[in-house]
Amino acid sequence: MDETVNNTPDQKKGVSKGLIAIIVAAVLVIGGSVAAFVLLDNSAKAQYLLAEKNSFEYIGETFKERYQPEMEWLETSKENPTESTVELSAEYNDPYGSTGYGMGMDPSQIINNSTITLTTAADMEGKKISTELAASVAGVEIDGVQFHVTAEKILLGLPFINDVLQLKDEDLGPLLKEVDPETFTGEESMNLEALFEGTNSEDLEYLKEEYGKMILDELPEDAFEQTEESIDVQDQSLDTEKITMQLSEQQVKDLIVTVLEKMKDDEKLKELIREQMSLQQFGSTMATADIDQVISDFESGLEDGINEIDKLSIPNGLNSTIWVHDDVIAQRDFSVEIGSTENDNTVALNVKGTQLLEDTQQTFNYDFSYDDGYSEGTMNLTGDFAWEDNQATDSLALTFGETVLSYNGEETLDGNAREFERTFSMEDPMSGEGSLIWSGNSNYEEGQMSSEHSFSVSSPQVSQDMFTLHATTEGQTIDSVELPSEDNVKDIGSMSVEEINQYFETEVAPQFQQWASELLYGGSGF
Repeated sequence: MDETVNNTPDQKKGVSKGLIAIIVAAVLVIGGSVAAFVLLDNSAKAQYLLAEKNSFEYIGETFKERYQPEMEWLETSKENPTESTVELSAEYNDPYGSTGYGMGMDPSQIINNSTITLTTAADMEGKKISTELAASVAGVEIDGVQFHVTAEKILLGLPFINDVLQLKDEDLGPLLKEVDPETFTGEESMNLEALFEGTNSEDLEYLKEEYGKMILDELPEDAFEQTEESIDVQDQSLDTEKITMQLSEQQVKDLIVTVLEKMKDDEKLKELIREQMSLQQFGSTMATADIDQVISDFESGLEDGINEIDKLSIPNGLNSTIWVHDDVIAQRDFSVEIGSTENDNTVALNVKGTQLLEDTQQTFNYDFSYDDGYSEGTMNLTGDFAWEDNQATDSLALTFGETVLSYNGEETLDGNAREFERTFSMEDPMSGEGSLIWSGNSNYEEGQMSSEHSFSVSSPQVSQDMFTLHATTEGQTIDSVELPSEDNVKDIGSMSVEEINQYFETEVAPQFQQWASELLYGGSGF
């Protein structure tokens, strides 16, 4: 952010976890969970929340319409077994040539003659994923690396052994405990189920119904006022409904306490948190006891938040004004000052800006600012997304101080075939400037897809054609995902630590050494 610092000898105190819980609840209220709940009456409160809901849904529907082929393929891959092959290659144009390294060694000869191929078959409903990796590095061919996952186990195939190594999820905990009984409990899990879990619409509906409707009911009607006002947005004069929400400090506190108390006693919410913790810990060894501790900390944090609500200072309450045109928000002005009564330190936050949501173009310009009495800053976010006659011209810029992060893109859609060029740039007086250029094309037909992508970097020191990463993808629906035969499976989880060590020392290691020797020196000259 564009920041101004006011020097002062006072030091700010830390924020307790109770106040953190309060602030989280405030974000929940401010962030519009209630906006997801459909409103039917015509009160100022209803119109305010309905405009929030309509604006959010408008942006979502516009995105889905623009990327309909991609969205349809995503649904296809969720509902049907699919196979996709991704090939990675690179192109390096050495500006110095081999002589630049003093050894006659030209890395471009290796880079330009190497590929990595990843073939993945997935059945999300059947909970099976099978992946095979192959590589060609300057004439050296490597293949036979396989990785398979189900909801119950993982299997690993390596090119230098005939066995397929297997580890069941239920065996991981006991195995780790045998390795280190002081560290592990025996309840550790790989959480393989996480790979196949998507967004649960029932859980989202639960949150909307339970919390959206509750907040809707708790918001006082007299906190909202509605008038008519004309405003100028993007050089257009708009007749709008100006709707103001003003909540006093006590009203905000009462609302936060209501939310915290419901969250504290909501066993369904805790179960959702538990499930999300398990999903996010995929591939780790987080035990059930650790997740129980997270839930316990969550409960105690909410309890502290309720008990410490009087320590929260919101001297001017919460103020939010929106200007509504054609049922969506055209302008917004939001402000709140929040802090602690113990040290009289408050942070003033303000969001102010305009947006114009139309069928062929969506533009917005927002300023975010803060002032905590010690420093203050602003950040500007602008965007212009145009989509007409299946052609897109997009721009996005985030500016804070003299630093600018930006995106510019152009796309053309012909049927289900898309061509695009997207540029991500940074300008900073300290770090300099540079861009990542992503160009390519894609085609999505019923039951199959293909795409080509190229990534390159451009800066004053690096030309765009110096290094390019290429990725090509071919995908199609298949009948089923095949897993290795049980005949040559080596079940690691059923073995003791001593047996595993002996197996790797006497069988795996010698075969790897022989394979590596033949690979590197067996006629390739690499």
